[in-house]
Amino acid sequence: MRLSCRPLATSAALLLLAACQPAPEAPPEAAERQYGTLTFKPCTLTSAQASNNVEAECATLQVPENPDAPEGRKIGLNIAWLDTANEGEGKQDPVFFLAGGPGQSATEVAAIINQSLREVRKKRDIILVDQRGTGKSNPLSCVDADGKELAFDENAAATPEVIAEFATRCAAVLADRADTRFYTTTQAIGDLDAVRAALGVDKINLVGGSYGTRVAQQYAARFPQHTRVVVIDGVAPNDLAVGGDFANTFESAIELQSAQCRKDAACAKRFPVDTRTQLRNVMTTLAKAPVDVEYRDPGTAAVRRAPTSANTVTSLAFMFSYMPELSSLLPVVLDEAAQGRYAPLMSLNSLATRNMAGQMNQGMQWSVICAEDADRYQEGPAGDRLLGPEVARMFFAACPVWNVGTRPKHFTAPLSTDVPVLLLSGEFDPVTPPRYAEQVLKHLPNGRHIVAKGQGHGTLGAGCMPRLLAQFMDKADAKSLDAACLDALSPTPAFTSFNGWEP
Repeated sequence: MRLSCRPLATSAALLLLAACQPAPEAPPEAAERQYGTLTFKPCTLTSAQASNNVEAECATLQVPENPDAPEGRKIGLNIAWLDTANEGEGKQDPVFFLAGGPGQSATEVAAIINQSLREVRKKRDIILVDQRGTGKSNPLSCVDADGKELAFDENAAATPEVIAEFATRCAAVLADRADTRFYTTTQAIGDLDAVRAALGVDKINLVGGSYGTRVAQQYAARFPQHTRVVVIDGVAPNDLAVGGDFANTFESAIELQSAQCRKDAACAKRFPVDTRTQLRNVMTTLAKAPVDVEYRDPGTAAVRRAPTSANTVTSLAFMFSYMPELSSLLPVVLDEAAQGRYAPLMSLNSLATRNMAGQMNQGMQWSVICAEDADRYQEGPAGDRLLGPEVARMFFAACPVWNVGTRPKHFTAPLSTDVPVLLLSGEFDPVTPPRYAEQVLKHLPNGRHIVAKGQGHGTLGAGCMPRLLAQFMDKADAKSLDAACLDALSPTPAFTSFNGWEP
């Protein structure tokens, strides 16, 4: 493009020279790329919890909300493609990552998955599909017509009645944009296969974490002909009533952490009262009389005041059990609380809550657990447990007022397949302990279970695990893996003060 201007002699005219310059060219539109029948465009994957952004290619696939009514309402599945750096690689058998929860968005944890599967990605594409009801796949978010979140009193969340009332309001605002009966695992695995078919590939590799291990098992059972290998990390057996065993698994995790402290001379000397007993003592004290605490917000450094209760303590301990590197703070925080100093506990609770907030879509979670788990939960005797049956009661409190779908007849049957399966567990996992994976392994002749020492919930990125995952994807043989490199993993020592642990 050329522009002609008459020469100007005055100095003032020189200031207007820009008017005589060619107009800047419009930036070229981002290049589109074809993968099967899907058209992808460059996109940036991020979230409030992401440590960094991930550059990817994104596309949308329209699928029927109700598979039995293909002409009815459609859902746009949000799909991200992390392509391999090696030209010509990756198109024959990509890796599908299946997020946890239920309710987690796969694309919102792209930064973590990109790091954990970095060795796999050298040869294979990674496909992230926001499961229906999460992320950008018609999320079942409890927001009003203006996009504002429905009000929910966090301080009153410890009763089933409050949760049921909130679920009733959430169901009402969702009624015009979603039929919550069709947001279960069964519809989700149908979506995954639709994506596979749209990409034009015959077989896929599955990597599932936590609830994603249920999705992986259900997909492999229904579509064995399209399943090459499976990795399940933090394994949930198909017959597990999600949420129903929290009290027992949490108890085991706290006992393991207490045992670790007793094995360490410095920790045992600094904390003569073990973690479990200290936790019980602080809970008992606060159950009698909650305390108003002034503390410093770790995110803003602002001084705040809020009540702390027994629920605050157990919630913090439970969240810390997911992350062993943070659970090392638990003994010193509980010791401070036992002395009546609750500010560190409240600051850390604020930090943990902020890190966990927004990661799960509550509506989608209810659609899954109310259809697949609630009616199978049997409340047993509480016994001498830190967490009582009220935890499960709150977990399923929304189900009586939620529009609930169904599950297939053989949904809870164990996965029995010759497909190679690598099962991973964290030694201290309070949600999906290693015994769950051992139960699933019994039906997998080509399966292998690896326990990562000192780890909690989620081990894909631990130590040399990314390299082992790549080797498994290449060989499709879990039993031949040399996992000796994981022996270098160890528990994070307990802090004996806020300055850290003793050498």
